[in-house]
Amino acid sequence: MLTNYFTLALRNLRKNKAHSFINIAGLSIGMAVAMLIGLWIVDEINFDKVNPNYDRIAAVMEKLTINGRVNTGGVVPLPLETEMRKSYSGDFACIVMTDFPDKHILKMGEKSVSFVGNFVSSEAPDMLSLRMLKGARGALVGPGSMLISSSVAKAVFGKDDPMDKVITLDNKADFKVAGVYEDLPVNSSFHEVAFMAPWDFFVANANWLGRSPTDWSDNSLFMYVQAKDPADIPRLSASIKNIVRDHAAPGITKLKPQLFLQPMSKWHLYSEFKNGINTGGRIQYVWLFGIIGGFVLLLACINFMNLSTARSEKRAKEVGIRKAIGSLRGQLIAQFFGESIFMALIAFAFSLLLVWVSLPFFNELAGKEMVLPVGNAFFWLLTLAFVGFTGILSGSYPALYLSSFKPVKVLKGRFKAGRSAARPREVLVVLQFAVSVILIIGTIVVFRQIQFAKNRPVGYSRDGLLYLETATTDLHDHFAAFRNDLLKSGLITEVAESSSPATAVWNNRGDVSWPGKDPSMSADFGNIGVTNGFGRTVGWQFTAGRDFSANFHTDSAGLVLNEAAVRYMGLKNPVGQMIKVGRFNLAVIGVVKDMVMGSPYEPVKQTIFRLGSGPFDYINVRINPAVSAHDALRTLEATCKTYAPAIPFSCKFVNEEYARKFTNEQRVGSLAGVFAGLAVFISCLGLFGMASFMAEQRVREIGVRKIMGASTTDLWVLLSRDFMLLVGISLFIAIPLGRYFMTNWLMHYQYRSTMPWWIFAAAGAGALLITLLTVSYQGIRAAQMNPVKALRSE
Repeated sequence: MLTNYFTLALRNLRKNKAHSFINIAGLSIGMAVAMLIGLWIVDEINFDKVNPNYDRIAAVMEKLTINGRVNTGGVVPLPLETEMRKSYSGDFACIVMTDFPDKHILKMGEKSVSFVGNFVSSEAPDMLSLRMLKGARGALVGPGSMLISSSVAKAVFGKDDPMDKVITLDNKADFKVAGVYEDLPVNSSFHEVAFMAPWDFFVANANWLGRSPTDWSDNSLFMYVQAKDPADIPRLSASIKNIVRDHAAPGITKLKPQLFLQPMSKWHLYSEFKNGINTGGRIQYVWLFGIIGGFVLLLACINFMNLSTARSEKRAKEVGIRKAIGSLRGQLIAQFFGESIFMALIAFAFSLLLVWVSLPFFNELAGKEMVLPVGNAFFWLLTLAFVGFTGILSGSYPALYLSSFKPVKVLKGRFKAGRSAARPREVLVVLQFAVSVILIIGTIVVFRQIQFAKNRPVGYSRDGLLYLETATTDLHDHFAAFRNDLLKSGLITEVAESSSPATAVWNNRGDVSWPGKDPSMSADFGNIGVTNGFGRTVGWQFTAGRDFSANFHTDSAGLVLNEAAVRYMGLKNPVGQMIKVGRFNLAVIGVVKDMVMGSPYEPVKQTIFRLGSGPFDYINVRINPAVSAHDALRTLEATCKTYAPAIPFSCKFVNEEYARKFTNEQRVGSLAGVFAGLAVFISCLGLFGMASFMAEQRVREIGVRKIMGASTTDLWVLLSRDFMLLVGISLFIAIPLGRYFMTNWLMHYQYRSTMPWWIFAAAGAGALLITLLTVSYQGIRAAQMNPVKALRSE
């Protein structure tokens, strides 16, 4: 029986080559898309699961209520470590403190390299389950030890054994290599950490932390804990809730600080908080692309259903004869399901090839490093189930429909599918194009939102602006000479230091007061230290007052506000007003237009700029627009080598860094665009097959109409009209749904674009044009046939 089914399936495949090609091509593309999206979803869901302690690790986070709005952050004060170890050490297997992962200079002999690293507590290697290639996890003890990744070992020591060798960190201190660990995988929250240095050294030597080990107001560090039992995390989260409130000064307690534990399982997919509530994050994209993958596969299955049922009259006689000689309906259903599964198997083989070819491109587009797990037995079991599901889904309607034919009607020649038989196919075509149009609308809206944010006025000039990250103080110690040399070259127009780059605000403070401030109001300002010339370097645009100047010695007691800060304070004439920042009274000397330093989709944060002497972490450089950027960079590198010869030269263009802020949305838009294009292509394949079959079915009608005087245009309109009507109906469904879904998506952004009417008009016109082009070939070809050939058998 099975052999007979296989033979029949193969015979039908050969007999109907065009029909089979369309089915296999559509199913192959649909299955390939579903597999690619499946790989992406698996990678997202398995983020951080490489760590055996995955379900027991949590980050300590804090909620602060500022002016009625709850802000959630992942940084905590230094004294929290002492309190946690004192009161909760028995509840946790590990309590780990870390600084912000940052680039550092690692030097050994004459070789210097730059890698991202962390100062961490000694328990960190155990908590992260580092796979040690040399040494042991417990070797990170004492202030002079260091663990390095295999990448650092290769870059610094080559093939030599790194153990017990000395590395100089940031030209400040020497550390002995106590162990080498395997690079952490890309789908890990700590994958950038290329070395780990002792936490005690960091606390003892970080001047900006050294003001007081009991200061509960300085939230600037990270804390991670490992529970002894995963079930204890909710209880422990509740028990640590009021630690900061019970120890902090009144200025902090009025913000109602609340600590809580965010499990590692939520770090990647549930990272967004709004008003203190975890609202999701990347999980929305997991659902989005999962739904898209399912719909693209469904479109391919619809093609199979449509083309199989459309050819019902050609298979009716076969069904009638089989029933007449004793075949049961169940056997016929099994036969038709067998054919669809056989077709799905062939399509799966081609889809594997498509995935293998397209995976490098898809990885680049998605920012992943995924591979086909061909060596995993579970993968093959899953794909077999996937093939079976696809075969049954695509073959379900044809199997039930074809097996229902009455043998008496069929064999007497009275069987005719009729108009009603086409209704389900028409519904499926409408569904196909409705999904395709929704994807087209979504793609247009995503790219429009990205462009809208890119075109937002940023309040400074990004062109020709770059910055250096200074892990050491070498350039700062010689900053005046360094700056003068660059300015004398004529290739650089201005140089200045700052505590944050032009694309971020790394420090915030709340101890700010101003005239007329409501006593119940909590302050929240971005805080940036700068040197003279910063405004000229970045291109500040003043709306009032002036810039810092070396000619005014009193500017050390002055500050510059952005427009958002003026609005926040409610100052009508801000210049000259006295603002208290901490224990200092500072005079407002100028107001600048809002600089978009944070997310381009969010309102600009109120920020104060203060004149300082550093050392600051960033040196900002403005290239002369009249010279070659290549020549300017070469001079900049040479000057850096003059004053910091041991430091590898590295700079970042602000334009490029600003563009990185759009990476996530651009990936979503690009992926949605690719999948929308494939969905349209699959729909057009089915439409082409349907148009071909309909033209073949109506060949006699076309012949009669030609003889009666119908023109080619009349016949083309006749054959195209029905399909255009179906697509028109799909537009009435897709446009409201597309608007609803994309309105909800845009609500995630405070600074968002609109959805003008032309987006929906363009999507609709595009769908109608594609439909017209797809069916026109078959329509015109049928209209130009010789009617004698069509009617000679009549």
